[in-house]
Amino acid sequence: MRDFISRYRIAFAVLGSAVVTLLAVLAVMNFSSGEPHIERRLERLYDVEEPRFRQELGLLLGPPFVNGNRVQVLRNGDEIFPAMLAAIRSAQQTITFESYIYWSGDIGREFGEALAERARSGVRTHVLLDWIGSSKMDEAIIQTMKDAGVQVHKFHPPHWYHLQRMNNRTHRKLLVVDGKLAFTGGVGIAPEWTGNAQDPEHWRDTHFQVEGPVVAQMQAVFLDNWIKVTGEVLHGAPYFAELDDVGNSAAQMFSSSPTGGAESMQLMYLLSITSAARTIDLSASYFVPDELMLDALIDAMKRGVRVRIVVPGEHIDAETVRLASRAQWGPLLEAGAVIAEYKPTMYHCKVMIVDNQLVSVGSTNFDNRSFRLNDEATLNILDADFAREQTAIFEADLALSRPISHQEWLNRPLRERLAERLASLIDSQL
Repeated sequence: MRDFISRYRIAFAVLGSAVVTLLAVLAVMNFSSGEPHIERRLERLYDVEEPRFRQELGLLLGPPFVNGNRVQVLRNGDEIFPAMLAAIRSAQQTITFESYIYWSGDIGREFGEALAERARSGVRTHVLLDWIGSSKMDEAIIQTMKDAGVQVHKFHPPHWYHLQRMNNRTHRKLLVVDGKLAFTGGVGIAPEWTGNAQDPEHWRDTHFQVEGPVVAQMQAVFLDNWIKVTGEVLHGAPYFAELDDVGNSAAQMFSSSPTGGAESMQLMYLLSITSAARTIDLSASYFVPDELMLDALIDAMKRGVRVRIVVPGEHIDAETVRLASRAQWGPLLEAGAVIAEYKPTMYHCKVMIVDNQLVSVGSTNFDNRSFRLNDEATLNILDADFAREQTAIFEADLALSRPISHQEWLNRPLRERLAERLASLIDSQL
């Protein structure tokens, strides 16, 4: 009996050691993408306003800019959700929908019922949800959709033979209806995004409704992950409709993923910042720049570019991110950047405006997770009138934010400095 117990203890110890080793290996794999990164500053060769900028952004990131688009801004849930639900309910042939966050609550049920109703009416309806981001979702909503004929799939559910893949999430937020009308931005399907940012329980966010030739590029981005998950190619006129010019905006939709084009997002930001001549306004829900991005912003200010950044304040869903972000502010504030914390509620916007010409919107955060770990999608718009509209919205948010001075940053308490130091140890995962 003693021999049996001894052998059991040895076996258990070996198993425990194996589990610890496996977890350690997974942790190491998560902290390294295994791909080379952009390591050097980009040389400044042109301004955002020059045709060369538009050309090279298309060549380096994938799809070219296409003319003839109309982009409408939607602020907060009271504008965002009615527009998205109206588009879904108007669908005649196809709906493709990809989201990171989809939680329980009334708005989740309303989306599920709208998608299910269209599927029952014969509309081909495809829903792709991130496994982690939809972990709080009521299973009954999924069942309602599946029973109606909606194809619902999860991105990277865990399997023992590729657990490290869980750290690669689809953070993309895309809705395309009949291949003609599309939406992208920062919103998730959850109660926090409802309302009009009127209190800390209702978040501030921006989404965008898009029409015109660039919608085909947005559909292609959805298809990228749909093929990864299902192996099914969605094509033909119901998904890729004939698209006429409907507006004056040039636009480009591109994506990034650790499995292909992992550096595209950071390259886009670096090119845009390096090409800025006058202004950079950044709405950043998660702002944790690495050294390369910090240097690019500081270099821009040295040549006279005004840099303004709005970030979340005390109302934030990830305090670790706020601590890691604040640890980086010193050199930016010293160089003259305006960094302001949004006061009323959680600030979830993801918008960059450069020289009142370029507007970048989508799912991408200004951090390593978006630049290297997540699957992301960003819509670039070149349109001076649209950029001026976005600048006015940015300045309205800035007016509700508290600027942080360099002296205040230097005087923060020791306990905050220590907490920031600890948070910065994992900034590659934030």
